[in-house]
Amino acid sequence: SCSPAAGTYIHSHPLSFQLLGDRRTMKVSLSLLAIAQTAEAWSASSSRGTFGRPSALSSTVEDAPPASAETYADPSRYLNDHPSNNVPPHIAALVGRGLHTRPDHPIGIVRAKIQEYFATLPHEYVVYDAEDPIVTTTQCFDDLRIPPDHPGRSPSDTYYVNDETLLRTHTSAHQSEHLRSGADCFLCAGDVYRRDEIDSSHYPAFHQLEGVRLFPEEEMAGADGLKGEEWTSSDECATISVDLKNTLEGLMDHLFGETEKKWSEDYFPFTQPSFELEIYHNDEWMEVLGCGVIHERVLELSNRPDRRGWAFGLGLERLAMILFDIPDIRLFWTDDERFHSQFKEGEIVTFKAYSKYPPVYKDIAFWISGDEANSFIENDFFDLVRSTAGDLVEKIELVDSFTHPKTGRSSRCYRIHYRSMDRSLTNEEIDVLQFQLRDACPSLGCELR
Repeated sequence: SCSPAAGTYIHSHPLSFQLLGDRRTMKVSLSLLAIAQTAEAWSASSSRGTFGRPSALSSTVEDAPPASAETYADPSRYLNDHPSNNVPPHIAALVGRGLHTRPDHPIGIVRAKIQEYFATLPHEYVVYDAEDPIVTTTQCFDDLRIPPDHPGRSPSDTYYVNDETLLRTHTSAHQSEHLRSGADCFLCAGDVYRRDEIDSSHYPAFHQLEGVRLFPEEEMAGADGLKGEEWTSSDECATISVDLKNTLEGLMDHLFGETEKKWSEDYFPFTQPSFELEIYHNDEWMEVLGCGVIHERVLELSNRPDRRGWAFGLGLERLAMILFDIPDIRLFWTDDERFHSQFKEGEIVTFKAYSKYPPVYKDIAFWISGDEANSFIENDFFDLVRSTAGDLVEKIELVDSFTHPKTGRSSRCYRIHYRSMDRSLTNEEIDVLQFQLRDACPSLGCELR
């Protein structure tokens, strides 16, 4: 069995089953767009005292004031004048909402069903779901073998509080601290933050759930001292891979009912070998999670060099959008009672759209030239749009791009889809936002056309 650690336990019980590098995109039914989330990781009110307790920020954060779940929602924790700080107010306002801990919220319902499944397994899994969203670069990247030049570490992908701390980009950022604490089996859920494109399946704040299991030392005794290819080709490594796949196939059956599945090899810096799992649902194959055998170097960095095990990670929004047939990721963050009244704790129901307000379209075009043509990063533009118009932006698409044959200057034209989920927008109010955006674009080195 797995050794104790601070947190909430999921205990085994005899109930039978009723039914988790690169940018990764999951195919969904025809009624939904793809749910895509960047993956340096595997690629969203209080908990009412049911599932988790807050844990202090890792000791690798020096001089950090103590934090609690109550203080996470204070935007001033994330906004400061440090030259590396790139957290905008609209992102700081999202932190601490705790959607994954709300028992009657779709994300909380999916999270609870995953925990329900792990409670049926013959091990005790500690649950962590109220940790500080501020982590160090060591926790988020270095401890997971994510190299310094990885694009996920760029300020264009990540929200930095200062040079050394950031809003976590994945729940894997807490893996090393829990392994160091002595936890052998645990689940970790929380909100994560990444700068990304804008459409109905992308949002800069979302939720992940991570799972880890270390095997008893006696079961891995035959692999003592093995490293690299000797380890990955060993019978013990194969045993871990088989257990991992069986565990996650059972989870998918628990969530979706018995369904066809297929595995393929993948790459993550923190697992070797690594896999992705797809399921056949609504007549389509959908990627649902990434996983693998924990890399031996990650275990060494976590002060557990004598242990072996597996880890997986999944996006809660992607599962919730499929299970509840929710068409727009922004809906998870709405306060509209017409959305929240449709969901009850423990129940999977089909979301009923309560309205579809008309969109307002606005184009914006600008020149980028010289060094700016090579350094222009779309995520910076997308974040500028979100900072200006917030959740009124439904989608941004590039409708024209060309390079002038004589001057060598490059032109971009983007079409912005404005649509409120709660009311009809007027052309006049969107014009105000559009002019604000135009005034802000030169800060990116762009020349308006």
